[in-house]
Amino acid sequence: MTDPDLTAIMSERRQLINLAYRLLGSLADAEDVVQETYARWYALRPEQREAIEVPGAWLTTVASRICLDLLRSARARRERYVGEWIPEPVPDRAEWVGGRPGGATANPGDPADRVTLDESISMAFLVVLESMTPAERVAFVLHDVFRYPFAEIARIVGRTPAACRQLASSARRRLRAAEAPTTPSARRAGLVREFKQAWESQDIEALVGLLDPHATAVADGGGLATALGPLEGSWPIARALIEIAAAAPDLTFLERTVNGQPGLVLQQDGVTGTVLAFDLAGDRIARVWAVRNPEKLRPWTS
Repeated sequence: MTDPDLTAIMSERRQLINLAYRLLGSLADAEDVVQETYARWYALRPEQREAIEVPGAWLTTVASRICLDLLRSARARRERYVGEWIPEPVPDRAEWVGGRPGGATANPGDPADRVTLDESISMAFLVVLESMTPAERVAFVLHDVFRYPFAEIARIVGRTPAACRQLASSARRRLRAAEAPTTPSARRAGLVREFKQAWESQDIEALVGLLDPHATAVADGGGLATALGPLEGSWPIARALIEIAAAAPDLTFLERTVNGQPGLVLQQDGVTGTVLAFDLAGDRIARVWAVRNPEKLRPWTS
């Protein structure tokens, strides 16, 4: 393969990582999928590679099918997971959110309710994706996020285009049912900052005021780190946060972008131990996700 061909093939890596992360909710798994996809490409004979008119479309198809197989086996793996499972948080790096606006065979005129790439990595979005069937998730992400036409998706998931359209429609209904009132981005950042300040000062009344009365908090330790919860209600959550702060006076609270949204990172002695993502409902924090599993915090350690 000539150097220009190699460059063209490798330029697809970012797109594939973007896709696989949204499908699997794990950056580590996404990287494994992309590695396997390239391994299959280079396992082809030269004449087979030359016969592929759109290599990017071939790579996307293979990566999507690998992800679909992984999703089908994920439920069994999640049942063996210790404690709550939360998608792997990613830091503010354009690499994870800045994929091309559509796939190599995307049809920009294909009508659909679309979400932006930035919205599609929010923790709230990924958590809802977790509730979908594997086929729903693949059809929805490929179509609504990466703008692949249903004819292409049908070949990936082994369904008819009409069936894939129904899968994406069902997924869309799930997302709409879970949507909270929109909070302007500036207010979102302000709420997280106020939450951080109240937590640092161990002001329980302020914390309760920032949390929705029916707020929920879930922590993912993966059996490798302590994880409280799940908790429900502003007072139980606020009390638990105060206990955490009181037990670790050397805790450092950092405002960081988590999955494209304002979040918090907790460190001790410069080591990241917790990454928090939030979902807001109007002017209150409705959901808190705390990832403490060190295997999911590798992107935050450098």
